[in-house]
Amino acid sequence: MKFKSNYQENSITPSKVFFERRKTLKKIFLIGSSILLPSNYRLAFANILDNVEKNENFINTRPLTLEKYATTYNNFYEFGSSKNIWRSAQKLETNPWLVSIDGLVEKPLIIEAKELVELMGPIEERIYRHRCVEAWAMTLPWSGFEFSKIIEYVQPLNNAKYVQFETFLDPKIARGQKQKWYPWPYTEGLTIQEASNTLTFMATGLYGKELPKQNGAPFRLVLPWKYGFKSIKSIKKITFTDRKPISFWENLQPSEYGFWANVNPNIPHARWSQENEKLIGDDIKVVPTQIFNGYGEYVEHLYNNEKKYYF
Repeated sequence: MKFKSNYQENSITPSKVFFERRKTLKKIFLIGSSILLPSNYRLAFANILDNVEKNENFINTRPLTLEKYATTYNNFYEFGSSKNIWRSAQKLETNPWLVSIDGLVEKPLIIEAKELVELMGPIEERIYRHRCVEAWAMTLPWSGFEFSKIIEYVQPLNNAKYVQFETFLDPKIARGQKQKWYPWPYTEGLTIQEASNTLTFMATGLYGKELPKQNGAPFRLVLPWKYGFKSIKSIKKITFTDRKPISFWENLQPSEYGFWANVNPNIPHARWSQENEKLIGDDIKVVPTQIFNGYGEYVEHLYNNEKKYYF
């Protein structure tokens, strides 16, 4: 499939330009976090977040990205291609939120998001580095649970080789989904080995609070060794399958957005280098990109026999 997109490199908002607006953002944030987190959503998950424990194995040496940037400088193409989509994302109704888990499993289920989170047991906090394919980065304190808990619960069959994830489809509230040249709904995929890895995380919160809608409420995937587009937001469906999924961006531009998408400074994007990354904050700092985003000790073994598919 050959796809011609109207999405160009210069459509990515330069971080310097974006953050010149920070004085305006400060005024917005003085209004209060209730804009970002509706009261019914806050109440639904309040009891779950009361006893979050920090996982000491994932304490980062980089300083945390300020919350105001993490919640206002986002990609969420369902709501538009600009970074400033957080207002539009508030239209997403996350309560109730039914999730289906199906395919090659012993125990398929359809369950409300809050009930699934409770079923998976204690919530923990992990500080992960986040690396966007656009060559900017953040450091974020996610709360949630390992995806391996879902795998253990549903008991995949022996022929389940991959996991496919799918988000919501509602063009009435998500204006980006009215653009017919995109293959909605957004989908992503992992091998069963990647999905079982200890780093693979289902985030239900951010900065000790419920996950904001613009960041993927009610829960999203977090894969810190891969480029950010692999960490699918607002998951509605999880399918265990014997066929390799074709992910959203891979479907559009396979030469630029592959299935694996592991962070690698040595492999440039078709339109820009990946050697360095910009740390988002009040003062933009440029640092060298690390292989696997610095998480090689956890994941490098997954690709020993498939080196040509590293990236």
